[in-house]
Amino acid sequence: MISSKLEARINEQINKEMYSAYLYMGMSAYMSGKGYKGAASWLMVQYHEEMFHAMKLYSHLQDRGARVELKALAAPAVKEPAFRELFVQVLEHEKAVTASIRELLELAISEKDYAAENLIRWYADEQVEEERNVEEILQEIDLMGNSAQGLFLLNVELGKRGLSVPSDFTKLGA
Repeated sequence: MISSKLEARINEQINKEMYSAYLYMGMSAYMSGKGYKGAASWLMVQYHEEMFHAMKLYSHLQDRGARVELKALAAPAVKEPAFRELFVQVLEHEKAVTASIRELLELAISEKDYAAENLIRWYADEQVEEERNVEEILQEIDLMGNSAQGLFLLNVELGKRGLSVPSDFTKLGA
């Protein structure tokens, strides 16, 4: 049985993951409007990943007979930055998510909830990859400087990213 404290904290994390998806959708729309279709596509893949993350936690609660409590999402704080600054915002956001996952993992460990701990360790590993991916994009931007040709090529490259998580969430609990 999952504790009410851990149930509440997982519900909070579901909200944070859904907010992340909403944020990346907003960023995608912004970049698309600026003509960066590749970056917009990359950000939309991020949207799908974040929804997958939310649904994985949702399924965990349902599988354990716990209550899923969805809350209102805040409007995403999409600033209108230049290309590089947008990815700096993405990295800052992912670092905040990493801190939240770390807190959730510490709670699961302190409650000796091994099923939740196992699941949340997956998220901790996933956050290493999330931060690394954005750091690599920022390194590439820094290497090319303010080169319009470089940004064009990076934009094309970002557009090649495909979806690597399920988008049909009806299969998660099966």
